[in-house]
Amino acid sequence: MDKGKYYITTAIAYTSGKPHIGNTYEIVLADAIARYKRSQGYDVFFQTGTDEHGQKIELKAEEAGITPKEFVDQTAGTIKDIWDLMNTSYDKFIRTTDADHEAQVQKIFKKLYDQGDIYKGHYEGMYCTPCESFFTESQLVDGKCPDCGREVQPAQEEAYFFKMSKYADRLIEHINAHPEFIQPVARKNEMMNNFLLPGLQDLCVSRTTFSWGIPVDFDPKHVVYVWLDALTNYITGIGYDCDGSSTEQFNKNWPADLHLIGKDIIRFHTIYWPIFLMALDLPLPKQVFGHPWLLQGDGKMSKSKGNVLYADELVDFFGVDAVRYFVLHEMPFENDGVISWELMVERMNSDLANTLGNLVNRTVSMTNKYFGGTVTNKGTAGDQADIDADLKAVTVNASANVEKKMEDLRVSDAITEIFNLFKRCNKYIDETTPWVLAKDEATKDRLETVLWNLIESISEGAELLASFMPETSEKILNQLGNGTGTVTEKPEILFARLDLEEVLKKVEELHPAAEEEAEDENVIDIEAKPEITFEDFGKMQFQVGEIISCEEVKKSRKLLCSQVKVGSQVKQIVSGIKANYSAEEMVGKKVMVLVNLKPAKLAGVLSEGMLLCAEDAEGNLALVSPEKDMPAGAEIC
Repeated sequence: MDKGKYYITTAIAYTSGKPHIGNTYEIVLADAIARYKRSQGYDVFFQTGTDEHGQKIELKAEEAGITPKEFVDQTAGTIKDIWDLMNTSYDKFIRTTDADHEAQVQKIFKKLYDQGDIYKGHYEGMYCTPCESFFTESQLVDGKCPDCGREVQPAQEEAYFFKMSKYADRLIEHINAHPEFIQPVARKNEMMNNFLLPGLQDLCVSRTTFSWGIPVDFDPKHVVYVWLDALTNYITGIGYDCDGSSTEQFNKNWPADLHLIGKDIIRFHTIYWPIFLMALDLPLPKQVFGHPWLLQGDGKMSKSKGNVLYADELVDFFGVDAVRYFVLHEMPFENDGVISWELMVERMNSDLANTLGNLVNRTVSMTNKYFGGTVTNKGTAGDQADIDADLKAVTVNASANVEKKMEDLRVSDAITEIFNLFKRCNKYIDETTPWVLAKDEATKDRLETVLWNLIESISEGAELLASFMPETSEKILNQLGNGTGTVTEKPEILFARLDLEEVLKKVEELHPAAEEEAEDENVIDIEAKPEITFEDFGKMQFQVGEIISCEEVKKSRKLLCSQVKVGSQVKQIVSGIKANYSAEEMVGKKVMVLVNLKPAKLAGVLSEGMLLCAEDAEGNLALVSPEKDMPAGAEIC
């Protein structure tokens, strides 16, 4: 049954490096949704790809000693290889260096400029290179990027700006009229309360301090802001033409039914992107879902923390479908999920090898042993009619339960429903005891009925599993005869049990250097910043300060406000160190102070400098203090 079109996209992956399993989760999640929609009869178009411009790419390429295009060609190839390894069924892999995309971005920029939505001006603010984003001082959190928490640098340059406020009220109305537009609801509340309702500032949409980007064709010293470039992939990839000659595919598929993205880029997709579309007089996407993160242990994956896991490495240990099962099943709807080697092995052994694999193995083996591999439905229940009826009810209801969960994008819950069916099948074996029935010729029809019921129910579960674990689904259905009642002569082991100690030993063998460095040298490598001159350093004034009083900043979970004596002056300094220091223990400390930092308000409190801290891999902070007792005001040079 043709239910119409369904256009689904992932965020395009940034080509700064190899994606870890947390990045890979998104493409697997999108693939599960796309496959499920196809199974329902939708004409699905599934687009993914790579985001390849920006200052960070330019710097990475320079470090590697190659051109930016060579760098992104390599990285985009790696990303595509991983997407293919995970058996994802995308229809289009777009790259923002594609010539047709670049041409459309230039047309879009010119159109928005000509109609007065974009104007030329100058920008002065704080810039986060990893996020490719500008922020005002008031938008910073503890003086750092509010999105990624990294350091920001002051930047001033000529730039083009987009008039965001022109469309803000219209966007607010749309969000209020379409409660399904931003999901989960918590993401919607965050966007409304933190960004839209306080008022939108005009957005910088071009850069001049680097060249790796799409040039503004009528002012080529400018390159298009990476987010205006990247977001438009959702329309250029399906044939949008700014001159009015869009393809049939675009007219068919737009608006998108679902943009699937990480929660960290929700602002770009639910504020910037809808406003760009309004300016282009295009419909807005029907839904944007900001999924949570997949974390390693108790923190976000980070190369500096040495806790990055990659899909290809996990597949070598567990297989593609086991990794797909894990990332989909372990990720809650709203909260972050956790991944670890230990948890992977536990799920492999309990859910996959035991609940599912052993169930199929036993069913195939008993069908071969007792009936030569072929059974029919004898319809014999005896005094176990209620047991059969319950199994059939669970089987019939599984499809409707999965459909309801998938309608709400609760993919983890949908998989749980399928495995509840498999667990019910295991219980059915325990209840009917086929090995006992086999001992008596008088109960042979009942035994055949039991095995028929098992094959029917497991097959239904396997068909439902196809969207999430496609290879496993196919293997199960093949072993069970695809509805013929004739099973394979020998059951195939779907998932082998693993020994945790052996797995961890192999992991240590794979990463000996990283572990030795962490254990023996206790060092941390951080991303290098651009070199500065001695003149740059000379502009910064560091002095020893003595904290004479300190108190918590109201309505803040992170901030302390200290009165710091520096020479004959007392400066008020706000610092995000409440997780590591109490207000009481701050008093009396001698600290290193950057005293000529431009004053700024943090959480509404004026801060007149910065206390310098060291940070370890877990994010713990330690104030930097002089080794020997020095007077307040002593210069640090």
